[in-house]
Amino acid sequence: MPGPGPHRPLIDVRQGAAELDAADPLRACRALFIQHPDVVAYLDGNSLGRPLVATRDRMRRFVDEAWAGRLIRAWDEEWMDFPTQVGDTIGRVVLGAAPGQTVVADSTTVVLYKLARAAVAARPGRREVVVDEENFPTDRFVVEGMAAELGLTVRRISPDQFGGVTEDQVRGAVGAQTALVLLSHVAYKSGYIADMPAITAAVHEGGALVLWDVSHSVGAIDVQLDAADADLAVGCTYKYLNGGPGSPAFGYVAQRLHGLARQPIQGWMGAADPFGMTDSYEPARGIRQFISGTPPILGMLPMLDMLELIDRVGIAQIRRKSLLLTQFVFDYCGAHLAPLGVTVATPREDGFRGGHVTLEHPNAREMTAQLWKQGVIPDFRPPSGMRIGLSPLSTSFAELGDGLEAIRGLCES
Repeated sequence: MPGPGPHRPLIDVRQGAAELDAADPLRACRALFIQHPDVVAYLDGNSLGRPLVATRDRMRRFVDEAWAGRLIRAWDEEWMDFPTQVGDTIGRVVLGAAPGQTVVADSTTVVLYKLARAAVAARPGRREVVVDEENFPTDRFVVEGMAAELGLTVRRISPDQFGGVTEDQVRGAVGAQTALVLLSHVAYKSGYIADMPAITAAVHEGGALVLWDVSHSVGAIDVQLDAADADLAVGCTYKYLNGGPGSPAFGYVAQRLHGLARQPIQGWMGAADPFGMTDSYEPARGIRQFISGTPPILGMLPMLDMLELIDRVGIAQIRRKSLLLTQFVFDYCGAHLAPLGVTVATPREDGFRGGHVTLEHPNAREMTAQLWKQGVIPDFRPPSGMRIGLSPLSTSFAELGDGLEAIRGLCES
């Protein structure tokens, strides 16, 4: 792709995309996803991933065989262990987490609340929680509600909205009263990658725990929770893990905290003996105690296919293509969109850039609505951001080029 310069004709964009697609070692993966004729360019893979062909087949088999044939017997035969088995797979394939530390349970918001409450309780006597003002609303809302519930003080970090939280900012916010720091690994607006190892170390030096929201990084970049000495993490599975709308989230609790962190929503499925129907609650050992109610078996099935695919191709190859896709956006913007008033709100350095690029334009909201009518699907984030979310295994450079051309057409008009 050409760099910043004068307007170039459409043929150059298509030719550049075709050359990149021809050289892409992951190009065959695109055919594994269900493509819909009404979708010209899907640029929102960081919000909801496309379904795999294998998932459609898996769901049909499950209904016909396991559900219809085994019925309630399947709980004893396999379903009871699904949350921890799938959790271990997520941990191994995309989190860099050893077995026994990851579980699939509820929505991202509920898991976030559980882990945040458990972390605060594991640091008795400390009355502050740190969160950044640019974090996703759920993260901030959960902290706000928990603080009101427990009488805690919320300390807020104000990062650069076109970047993210830095180690120095965390060091300046963590004190003797800090119980928990809640941050996103990849900022949902800018796509900035926080320095997880350095920030985690800074939090630990202050005696606090850190809860990482990895929703915008899991499946797109190499996370490595164990290597970073992370305490707790939460993430959704419908973005780069392609679990489908509303698929259940996962929670990670480091092994060293299993005897210390205790979840606040005590349910029968997280009890030591779920079918013992005991008079009082005794938590299960290990990560299983972070389950509360009946596990969402149907919701776990689709992500299995994406995890198998990621495991097969490797997160390193996925990350390489992600960087090429996002660089394509930078190059295109410099050549064709910057002269039309579009700016980029995402770090250009590879080490600080996640899997999406945010474009800023005063009319981003209106343009996004018009693009959707054309079958070009980015998403809008206030006040003026248009996110280009790129899922490397299902997105081609040609598709991305067509989407960017549509954006240029609206900017020109």
